[in-house]
Amino acid sequence: MKKITVLGSTGSIGTQTLDVVSMHPDLYQIEGLTAGANTALLLEQVHRHRPKKVSVATRELAEQIRELLPPGTELYWGSEGLVEVAAGTEADMVVTAVMGSVGLPSTLAAIEAGKHIGLANKETLVTAGHIVTEKAKKKGVRLLPIDSEHSAIFQCLNGERMRDVAGITLTASGGSFRDLSREQLKGVTVEQALQHPNWSMGAKITIDSATMVNKGLEVIEAHWLFGLSYDQIHVLLHPESIIHSFVEFKDTSIIAQLGNPDMRVPIQYALTYPDRMSSPAKPLSLAAAGSLHFREMDYERFPCLRLAFECGKMGGTAPAAFNAANEVAVARFLKGEISFLAIEDIIAKVLDRHHNTMNPDLSAIEACDREVRAAAAAL
Repeated sequence: MKKITVLGSTGSIGTQTLDVVSMHPDLYQIEGLTAGANTALLLEQVHRHRPKKVSVATRELAEQIRELLPPGTELYWGSEGLVEVAAGTEADMVVTAVMGSVGLPSTLAAIEAGKHIGLANKETLVTAGHIVTEKAKKKGVRLLPIDSEHSAIFQCLNGERMRDVAGITLTASGGSFRDLSREQLKGVTVEQALQHPNWSMGAKITIDSATMVNKGLEVIEAHWLFGLSYDQIHVLLHPESIIHSFVEFKDTSIIAQLGNPDMRVPIQYALTYPDRMSSPAKPLSLAAAGSLHFREMDYERFPCLRLAFECGKMGGTAPAAFNAANEVAVARFLKGEISFLAIEDIIAKVLDRHHNTMNPDLSAIEACDREVRAAAAAL
């Protein structure tokens, strides 16, 4: 029986991970769960899966649920609690499904404890890819991608030699506003931005999909996951989200991974790797799909993707600055403080002022994160 810990169990990826676990109760045991403020859902999950350790965002939330936990479940809170649950159980794998840069310390703690990582937190590799991949290699820990695009590339590379790879292409749905012009984006609402045409995701990642920041983060993540140069990583607009990504080899052969949009498929593959099991996802019928469409990426229409490539190529603290500025800008948009197009303006202005530090250690990355957040909040 494989023992699993889920960080961010009440979010979109976390709940779907537990769905997969529930479908195979004889194969998995939940060791730990963490959540932010959604204590009602967390309590339901705790009573269903009986983890040994749980953590919530604050001491106050912890006190509210302490008496409601089943006997034997240890309770923690805050960033220290997240690290404790990530590293302090008997879990074989830790699924990192928390949003944002908060996932970095807990992921590093889990790797240090020798636990394999089901990686759904892009920011971990975006902000500290050089540190995370080196530590994983040293500890003999697998980084198994859960994002549909990276899972697709991972599957396409099974049994292949990296020296034969010419490049990879990450497909992008284009998000809520893929058919709108720059002029039409003026004045779009939060409600409109949250209406993703293909995927059911959390609010922040849905906004990131609309700005194409999400794809930019995936580009940087792919660089670290697969050891490819940025010149080998491409992005293609594919509205149907049927081809999740593909690999082109030196002989011009292309291997792609296809399927209906359902995050439970890549989640389950990360949990069962290298085995495959039956899935609740609807089988793909290409005849029913009829036709698939593709468009070259327009970097003028989606400037955040261009900025992500630039930051990735710069390296150092530039990707961390890109991520932190975006997190603050998206939070401000969701609160109604700024317009949709102001998200990219804030990111661009912050990056213009950023002083890049090469080969940063964790303290330099954390300092960059704090400084950028303050700057983005003040703009």
